[in-house]
Amino acid sequence: MPGGNDSACHYASVMPIRLVVAEDSYLIREGLLALLDGDDGLDVVAAVATLPDLERAIVEHRPDVVLTDIRMPPTGTDEGIRAAEDLARLAPDIGVVVLSQHVEPEYALRLFDGGAQGRAYLLKERVGDLRQLKHAIAETVEGGSVLDPQVIDVLVAARRRRATSLLDRLTERESEILGLVAQGGSNRAIATELSLSDRAVEKHITSILTKLDLPADDSEVHRRVRAVLLYLSETNG
Repeated sequence: MPGGNDSACHYASVMPIRLVVAEDSYLIREGLLALLDGDDGLDVVAAVATLPDLERAIVEHRPDVVLTDIRMPPTGTDEGIRAAEDLARLAPDIGVVVLSQHVEPEYALRLFDGGAQGRAYLLKERVGDLRQLKHAIAETVEGGSVLDPQVIDVLVAARRRRATSLLDRLTERESEILGLVAQGGSNRAIATELSLSDRAVEKHITSILTKLDLPADDSEVHRRVRAVLLYLSETNG
């Protein structure tokens, strides 16, 4: 058979990507449908506005990809992320593209927490660009992942802020002593552990509490508790 016919048969055998769209805003939902319906490589099999309707559409149509807003009824909080988490357990072959109105790194982290395969997180401002949106959809079908550059910038900035933690103000000895305080050690026990005098340990702890900007008008017990909480949150985060 001539090569041209082979190519034609191959092209005809390529099925469009089947999508379920979940967006509670009528205007945005209609805008998405108008955008996606104009592409022969995409087939919107259902468009819904609530999480229960999305769940039913997934069961009924078994799409290749779910394109969903983060917030929708019934609670208007994290329905899109919850749908992605459920799919990761029940139907990991279905890709998910989550759309967000704002940069919300905590939701992005939840989306990718169970694995980045077949997951994309985009800001809604990107959806007007069919090329970017189609790229994200295609990547999830192939098991890839896409994270909006603005979200990456926020995550990097948060990491930088963390890298300049208040704990960086402490000397190596002070960090060691704070670690022992976090383990429940008394001043006397710490002094024995590190072969220091009680007075030396007291001076180190006073310096620690000052460097961590803990309120001087609070009791020492409360300041020590706050110092320990800061230490645990930074070292175990």
